[in-house]
Amino acid sequence: MGDRQLNRNFNLLIMGQSAANIGDVLYMVSIINLIFTQTGSAAAASFVPFTITSAMFLSSLLTPLLFGKVSLKWLMTGSQIGKTFSLILLGLSWSMLSGSTYGWVFLTIGLIAFLDGCANPIRQALIPHYVNPEQLLKANGLGESITQLIQATMWFISSAALLFVSSKALIWIAVVLFILASLLLCLLADVVSAPIEQTAKQDRLKKGWRTIFSTPVLRVITKMDVLETIAGTVWVAAIILVFVTETLNSDERWWGFINGAFFFGLIIGSIYCVKYSSFIERRLGMVMCWSIAASFLVTLLFSFNSIPLIAVFLSLLIGFFAQLKDIPQQTVIQRSVPKEQLSTVYTSLGALSTGTFGFASLLMGIGADLFGVRAVFILSALILGVASLLMFKYRMLFTEHWRGRYDN
Repeated sequence: MGDRQLNRNFNLLIMGQSAANIGDVLYMVSIINLIFTQTGSAAAASFVPFTITSAMFLSSLLTPLLFGKVSLKWLMTGSQIGKTFSLILLGLSWSMLSGSTYGWVFLTIGLIAFLDGCANPIRQALIPHYVNPEQLLKANGLGESITQLIQATMWFISSAALLFVSSKALIWIAVVLFILASLLLCLLADVVSAPIEQTAKQDRLKKGWRTIFSTPVLRVITKMDVLETIAGTVWVAAIILVFVTETLNSDERWWGFINGAFFFGLIIGSIYCVKYSSFIERRLGMVMCWSIAASFLVTLLFSFNSIPLIAVFLSLLIGFFAQLKDIPQQTVIQRSVPKEQLSTVYTSLGALSTGTFGFASLLMGIGADLFGVRAVFILSALILGVASLLMFKYRMLFTEHWRGRYDN
């Protein structure tokens, strides 16, 4: 493919995913609003993200069975079409939903999340097929900028939209966006994953793990991801709300400000990676090292802070430094193994990350109840400190892999 074709496919991929991501937020807001309005239970509403996490974890485990049998493009497109039909069925049955039919609602949520869990690692694996190796870091930064901008703005817009339209109307808007996403993804150039040998299903499920354990830089990334995922669970909305009310002694407005600042920090970090990609490429190991070290220090400062405005600023810094480390890391993963193996690597990493997040979120919530919310933020900072030491020890390994072990 020529550069124009590469750019066209990357643009189609980003536009398709953006439409799908906007639709995801709209339907999530609709579902949570419906459940909370009808039950008045925050616990019932919070079961939505639990269902999503569980389904995506299961999907990450099973998706490798399809690699080599179906092209990556059609796996991703098919999952989006499946999400579209699932949401249409939910929209058609919306007026009949009540307490006795919530099983159907959560079944649909789980199915959509299962299909999302299939699509997410494939999107990451497709980017190197559509972008030249020297453009990877910039492409990853651009994709993350758009994704985080959607996350930062659409939750606010969707919540505000409920003042003017019904939850059912938002569902049908999401359906239209899902259809648009499906059409855009259909236009992508076909990418065939590596043919698989006729091996047992168990062996295919283990393929990504074998690649990770046999690649030194991926082993380090896996260890760091586990530590960072555990540390990152303190930033879930429920724990932030407790921190705002108990530690900052402030109202829910500051909860929104802190969450929003975190997302805008992610956006600024993404834009920085795009604008200064050449600088980051030359000093990739040190940029990642100092970013995670800065995250450790800022989280520690956040845990001892009692001033709302400073908390907002520190939250923005957390988002910025997290993205400054994650985008280069994403690029290292994409260059550490042949493109044909990326899909299995991403599904394995996704399964580990999702499973760790779900379990660690539960433990952090219990820890906040038992020892206080400030204690779990201090614990988060200490875990990031361990991760930064690990990154410092292996920083040259990341730089070497960026220089192109696999320029394919």
